[in-house]
Amino acid sequence: MPTHAFPAMPEKSQLDVAADLLAILGDTATEPRPDIQLEALTLAVAADLPVLLWGEPGIGKTAALTQLATTLDLPLTTVIASVHEPSDFSGLPILGDDPAAQGVPMAPPDWAVRLVRAGRGLLFLDELSTAPPAVQAALLRLVLERRIGTLQLPPGVRIVAAANPRSSAADGWELSPPLANRFVHLQWTHDHEVVVRGLGGTWPRATLPRLDPDALPDAVAFARRAVCGLLAARPKLVHQLPNTEARRGGAWPSPRSWDMTLRLIAFATAAGSSRDVLSLLVRGTVGDGPGMELLASLDRMDLPDPEDLLADPAGAVLPERGDLRQAVLDGVVAAVRNRPDRARWDSAWALLVRAMETGTPDVVVVPATTLASLRREDWDVPAAIERLAGAVALSRRADRAADRVAALAGKAGR
Repeated sequence: MPTHAFPAMPEKSQLDVAADLLAILGDTATEPRPDIQLEALTLAVAADLPVLLWGEPGIGKTAALTQLATTLDLPLTTVIASVHEPSDFSGLPILGDDPAAQGVPMAPPDWAVRLVRAGRGLLFLDELSTAPPAVQAALLRLVLERRIGTLQLPPGVRIVAAANPRSSAADGWELSPPLANRFVHLQWTHDHEVVVRGLGGTWPRATLPRLDPDALPDAVAFARRAVCGLLAARPKLVHQLPNTEARRGGAWPSPRSWDMTLRLIAFATAAGSSRDVLSLLVRGTVGDGPGMELLASLDRMDLPDPEDLLADPAGAVLPERGDLRQAVLDGVVAAVRNRPDRARWDSAWALLVRAMETGTPDVVVVPATTLASLRREDWDVPAAIERLAGAVALSRRADRAADRVAALAGKAGR
């Protein structure tokens, strides 16, 4: 039987073997995993708002954007802002046949043309904090109007930027207030468990939020009521330009950023996002102080009506969180003060007893003291007061003991 000699396969070069090893190292998987940073980022991208990721070098900002683009099936275009000239974003002048009659058109850069041809994509503006002021000024129209020269980017293009804090940026600049006020600012930090699992081959997967179609009108109404209610009560929050250069380069309240906040609340509500995610988005748009005030007002919007609680104290459902429960009980006592009568006073005591039995007794001390001061001479003391007396007395003794300990500690430290 004839035998055929096969030619020997050429031995792989060491560079080819190295390429195989790199391919194996790059073969990673993704998994659904709760990640409030990633959820906040994808929610802002879904809301079509420019996002700015702040984080130290090497923290994973670029990797997160690359993975987001892959997951959302969006072509990623990366532009290093600091190595470009202002004309790269405002357009390059091109002389025509008759400039005096036809003017001088501004030609867009090639990456912008590619985005328009694709009709969709993720534009990643990296190293934003190292871009000089002239380049930042040229970026204003791109970020807000999505225009580069005479070219209009399509609606399918989303914009995300990244920046290092000035202390860790090479030749860094503070962001100009007009540019900073156009972004949702997200502080990007590493999660130890995510990093360890990712280095093991599995990273969290970015997914667009699932919006409930039936909840859209109510979500918009809720967002408008929340923002307008706060600004009606706190008109000074409408516009507050910070008084330091560093803070002006971050999130701060303005009519523009409040409009962005309203949009984010509507998206987060329709998506059923957690309070932690909403907190990142709100504080990243109008700043920590106004953002916390808005979150507190959102909590109060969800509180039960004091009149409903007084009408049915036995069936009352009180919030689990101590601060919200305290606010509800204070509201009930205030309602009795505004319209006092014996039945409402008795109902309020029944609510305080229910609050003590279903939670910590501390929250009933102040409202019980106030409610007792509202008693009229012809009102009998309800039996419920006896059930509360022990908790109130115990709480007061605990407060006095804590005061004595603090006083002794103060003397010892002298």
